[in-house]
Amino acid sequence: MASLELKNVTKVFNGNIAAVDKVSFKIEENEFVVLAGSSGCGKTTILRMIAGLEKPTSGEIIIDDSVVNNLPPKDRDIGIVFQNQALYPHLNVYENIAFGLRLRKYDKKEIENRVDSVSELLEIKELINRKPQELSGGQKQRVALGRAMVRKPKIFLFDEPLSNLDVLLRKTLRRELKNLHAKLNTPFIYVTHDPIDVINLGQKIIILKEGKVQQIGSLEEIKEKPVNQYIKKFITIT
Repeated sequence: MASLELKNVTKVFNGNIAAVDKVSFKIEENEFVVLAGSSGCGKTTILRMIAGLEKPTSGEIIIDDSVVNNLPPKDRDIGIVFQNQALYPHLNVYENIAFGLRLRKYDKKEIENRVDSVSELLEIKELINRKPQELSGGQKQRVALGRAMVRKPKIFLFDEPLSNLDVLLRKTLRRELKNLHAKLNTPFIYVTHDPIDVINLGQKIIILKEGKVQQIGSLEEIKEKPVNQYIKKFITIT
């Protein structure tokens, strides 16, 4: 298990636009944290900085008490699940899940054991020889999740992974993500603009606006004492 902390993290893009402005928060071991806010609030940029895909302009990203600002993505021990799944169309399910392990030159038997374990947990063993074009949207998302899980990362990052799915499937996968989190005992950081995701998933909720943290707390705390009208409107479903 791992902990994660951001200290005054800022990201300025060309034109002196601060996409993320002095963001600070701490995520403890085994927390399910939702980063929420409307499009353009900086939540995906924060996720990309945690993963090492973007470098902060200033501030510190700390994993297990070590500053990782200059650590490349491959050395951060983080699993990422994207919105578009990003599966390799020419590889079958087994090969997609095993891809990262093969790159890291894991032993063939170890790869087999890990893929078998993950595919059983995600209930996709019967799909193992299919190509992505033969899968439904939900099945593709499970394969993408399996590809992240198979490396046994310290932290999982989710970048709006359910946004392209229909309402019923999203409901099912939310439930499955919560169950999976309980089994893995690993920090989950989930980015979304959807209040329904916030209400159903977050143990800790971090709401952003224009690159700044507006409020951090449990759903109950935020609903009872929203700090401003933006929070009140965002957390209320009409």
